[in-house]
Amino acid sequence: MTGVSIGTARQIDFLKFRLGREMKNLEKEGLKVSLQESSAGKFNFVSCQVMPGGGQREDIQDVFHRRIARTLSEIILGQWQQWLLKDIIRENYYYFNEEERQNIYRYALSHLGYGRDEQNPVYKHFFKKKIMDKILEFLRQNNQIIVEGFIRFRLKDYVEELARAVEKAVDDFLMEREYQEFIQLLKYFVEIQESRVELVHVVKLPGGTYTLLDEQEQVLKVDYLENIFMDLTDGEITYEDMLISTLITLAPRKIIIHDAGSGPKSTVMETINLVFWGRVRECRGCALCQKK
Repeated sequence: MTGVSIGTARQIDFLKFRLGREMKNLEKEGLKVSLQESSAGKFNFVSCQVMPGGGQREDIQDVFHRRIARTLSEIILGQWQQWLLKDIIRENYYYFNEEERQNIYRYALSHLGYGRDEQNPVYKHFFKKKIMDKILEFLRQNNQIIVEGFIRFRLKDYVEELARAVEKAVDDFLMEREYQEFIQLLKYFVEIQESRVELVHVVKLPGGTYTLLDEQEQVLKVDYLENIFMDLTDGEITYEDMLISTLITLAPRKIIIHDAGSGPKSTVMETINLVFWGRVRECRGCALCQKK
């Protein structure tokens, strides 16, 4: 008989369910298995035992350990990883409120290769293999494993990787918050500014630059804009900053962005949409779009 006892201070039901499902797969392969639950102090344990059934298997221990290692690695990368990330955020970044911590958590997942629904297969395979190897190495000399202790002492590299992902997530969150505050400030400038023109066409040119046209679809040439460009070029200012600053100064009642559908939306176009919310229309195929 081969057996392994797995303990945790967390929710035992989820662990028991996953292990039970894997034990049923072993039963289908002709092995007799049993699953028993017990507790000791703050820890709950699930004891898994397996023995040959109708057919003898010399590699029973190796097969059993691999199934345990695979199941535990999937659990750690699933439910436990969520807990670990939230624990790291709560303990190290306690000064953020709950909503802010949730945003940091989502950024951290993206740094660990998660998209909308699941983790990138490359990331998942990389972490899963490392964790499985550590579990198999541990089970060669031990028949009891406590998940929290194993993660803390045997998966230090993995926990450090999670901590780095959280650190990057905090940087992302702070940058995003700063950007949103900047957008709110620009929106305020637009609201208090008197509109100097009724309509501005923003036309995307080859090479990623833009030109501004008036209502008659002529290049905007206004005397007061020359002073703006002179002031802006004295400092460390980008082309996109100049474009946004010009539009804010003009404060048009309506902006039409041409060739908006050609490729991914640029940061400057997203900024224009946010700052001039309700005034922007995207054109995807008029004569101006075709003329470029």
